[in-house]
Amino acid sequence: MDSFIKKFQNIPTTCISDAMEGLNNLHPSIKPLKEEYKLAGRAFTVKIPIGDNLAVLKAIRHAQPGDILVIDAKGDQYRAIAGDFVVGMAQTLGIAGLVVDGVIRDIVGIKELNYPVFSKGTAVAASGKAGVGEINVPISCGGVSINPGDIIVGDADGVVVIPQTIEQEVLTKSLEKLEKDQIREASISGNREAILKHLDQLLRK
Repeated sequence: MDSFIKKFQNIPTTCISDAMEGLNNLHPSIKPLKEEYKLAGRAFTVKIPIGDNLAVLKAIRHAQPGDILVIDAKGDQYRAIAGDFVVGMAQTLGIAGLVVDGVIRDIVGIKELNYPVFSKGTAVAASGKAGVGEINVPISCGGVSINPGDIIVGDADGVVVIPQTIEQEVLTKSLEKLEKDQIREASISGNREAILKHLDQLLRK
């Protein structure tokens, strides 16, 4: 992971979302399989039709260590794009996580890998391998346009996408928001009078 990406690792997605006015959040149905999962990396994009995951395997073969596979599965929740065996291969090859506008299967096995997978949930049916699909192309995932190389950050609250064209600006604004939140929390936490004063200020706006 490059040093710039590392700067996003400990910034909550809520702060990053606020820095972008909430415009680049994936649909809230795309969640981590475990609440403690976090990811940060550059998008290696995958576009597949419903029910065909051969392009996912191609992406695993060609993605670089530290990349996040971002898979446009058209939101399908009937056929899983991968199970624990495929996800395990991605983990072994150093891919930093999976974000899927769709579902996975073998959830118990995937959780045992302790590997960050964000999806719409699980399904029983497997996908076929007819070979239709594309990798490293612009996609739409969770209602957001994503280009290869965009920064993907995910945590318990969901997933945000940071376009490359504004990544430095978003980092600066996110860190400022985080600092502001921490100062506010420290100044009023457990202090009844400070809380009432803060509420009054908000209600006067």
